[in-house]
Amino acid sequence: MDEKAATAVRHKKDSSMRVGMRMVREHRAAAFVTAGNTGAAMATAKMVLGALTGVDRPALAMVLPTLVQGQPCVLLDVGANVDCKAQNLEQFAVMGELYARSIFNMKRPRVGLLSIGEEEGKGNELTSEAFPLLKKLPLNFVGNVEGRDIYNGEADVIVCDGFVGNVALKTSEGLTRLVRELLKTSLNETVTARAGALLSRKAFKAFKKTIDPTEYGGAPLLGLRGICFVGHGSSNDRAIMNCIRVAAEFAERGINEQIEREFARELAVAPGPASGLDTGLTG
Repeated sequence: MDEKAATAVRHKKDSSMRVGMRMVREHRAAAFVTAGNTGAAMATAKMVLGALTGVDRPALAMVLPTLVQGQPCVLLDVGANVDCKAQNLEQFAVMGELYARSIFNMKRPRVGLLSIGEEEGKGNELTSEAFPLLKKLPLNFVGNVEGRDIYNGEADVIVCDGFVGNVALKTSEGLTRLVRELLKTSLNETVTARAGALLSRKAFKAFKKTIDPTEYGGAPLLGLRGICFVGHGSSNDRAIMNCIRVAAEFAERGINEQIEREFARELAVAPGPASGLDTGLTG
């Protein structure tokens, strides 16, 4: 885990990660699932599987629950690219929107840019440069959104760089654990509370399942010519099981092929050289 990703990729040609992705490339496997080093997974996937035309960097897309039942939020990137350019966020927006439409059957997903304020001028240099690029795309761009909007259902797809996305994801995981433990403690403090907990066991079980990150398994690396899912390094057996389940569904439904076709179509109608989506970009 402490090795530099590029060094590991170059010198460990028979690592399980490299062998597994080679099997996907050769169509001997439908998908590859790993809970290993995210940087190594990203570098290996790009080298072995290759990126789609028009994609500079694949992005990790995490599905998160919202207050609106049956309406999840896709957050990307959540850790594959710590440093990004505005054109990368532009590409993430296209891929995230296609992913939301393909896997959740959303007709016109609302796409937001994660920032520190809703106003167009709010944010840092990256978000300021990315905003006009996203605004020009043929997407349902709703502008800047804030951290709280990840879970309130204000947007279906939220775009950010991998540093911000990973911090948001890890903070959410910590808060989920805190809520679960505090609720558990409160329900065991008194006899009345314990009796109420027994009567509401079904509801609490459903609540736990909704906020439990292990239920979502892992995140797909979008923008590759093959399927690769990356799970949390501390994934338990249930998280790995769900990661495999989602990867299998992804393959069975041909989601990657849909994204590739749709992305090619977006490229055909995207703005010209001023945009990072012009056909001169290759993976």
